[in-house]
Amino acid sequence: MEQKKLYRSESNRMICGVCAGIAEYILIDPTIVRLLFALLGFTGSGIVAYFIAAIIIPTESMVRRNY
Repeated sequence: MEQKKLYRSESNRMICGVCAGIAEYILIDPTIVRLLFALLGFTGSGIVAYFIAAIIIPTESMVRRNY
């Protein structure tokens, strides 16, 4: 059984690929995750969380290179 890895998507990205990567990890549509981040963006916490995630979460190619 292959272990799931969280990464920023390089194929389905809008800005940094964070939402698409999270959506692929939890197996939902990326649009739902993008909407949730947009709603959180009105409070300011969504913007901060997005850019922290963009810094912390590795890209898809980095994760695949480590296999």
